[in-house]
Amino acid sequence: MTRTAKRRTLSIALLGFIFLLSACGTNNSGGNAANTASNTSASGNETTSTEAASNETPKAAKEVHIGFQKYGTVNILKAKGTLEKRLESEGYTVMWTEFPGGPQLLEALNVGSIDIGHTGEAPPIFAQAAGTSLVYLAHEPVSPASEGILVPKDSKIATLADLKGKKIALNKGSNVHYLLVKALEKAGVDYKDVTTVFLKPGDARVAFENGSVDAWVIWDPFLAAAQTATGAKLLTDGTDLVSNIEFYLASRQFAENNKPVIDAFNEELNKIDAWAKENQKAVAELLSPQLGIDVPSLELASARREYGITPVDDSVIEAQQKIADTFFDLQLIPKEITVKDATLK
Repeated sequence: MTRTAKRRTLSIALLGFIFLLSACGTNNSGGNAANTASNTSASGNETTSTEAASNETPKAAKEVHIGFQKYGTVNILKAKGTLEKRLESEGYTVMWTEFPGGPQLLEALNVGSIDIGHTGEAPPIFAQAAGTSLVYLAHEPVSPASEGILVPKDSKIATLADLKGKKIALNKGSNVHYLLVKALEKAGVDYKDVTTVFLKPGDARVAFENGSVDAWVIWDPFLAAAQTATGAKLLTDGTDLVSNIEFYLASRQFAENNKPVIDAFNEELNKIDAWAKENQKAVAELLSPQLGIDVPSLELASARREYGITPVDDSVIEAQQKIADTFFDLQLIPKEITVKDATLK
């Protein structure tokens, strides 16, 4: 090989080596950038390259999505902000979503939009029958006076038997659905002899006030607000008909994989309940701006309920099973269910 050829070969090799070094430098730079970006603190602030290179990895931001309705201990918990403070140290951010009723809330639980929520007795039965993978966490005390059947103040309907042939508004699959079933049963009126008009609370209030329906089956605080604002007559509440228990529920996957969060949620609810029981006027004043409902209506609603969460036991599951069997017999749910399947093992 000539000296010129050797020089040309050496030059080509040297250029290739320089190119390789350049490429390696680019890859390392990209890797450092990726490492720095992945080490982002829960507050959203980027860490420095020194922090990223340390042995300590900041906790990744984790979200807990909680669904709530327009009344209950969860609303007080949200207003107080104590759960957020407790879970912040564990790297969790709490996200809240409001729903018009239990059925809508559990639809969101089914598709994974929320992790935890609260409803009455009926919605989890409808949800379980529809295939939702949920579990019961705990419940509030019975509260039969917190839901009822309203008729306009000038209505000629005076007894439950008078509901035969009438149009009755309610939120399908909600707790009051079972109240209507039991109220008609008590009066000897067949469920098929009334026309049920399925409406969310806001739409039902409009229909009730403009006379499109003859009666409205509803829960607090909507019940109290309608009584206060319209002078509507309470045909009956749930006393001697239903228990009206508020349940706390979660998706099975979330509950099984996040026990510390579930424990914190239950414990903070218990603390809030203890405070609310002794401070009902303060509860009404706290929730009024959040819910857009006047203080007197909220005081009325608060006085009709009890406070203090309780673990779900066999007697509660048996009561839920009875409701589920009733709904199946009336063909309101598509299949028989075993409520106990929705408990944590």
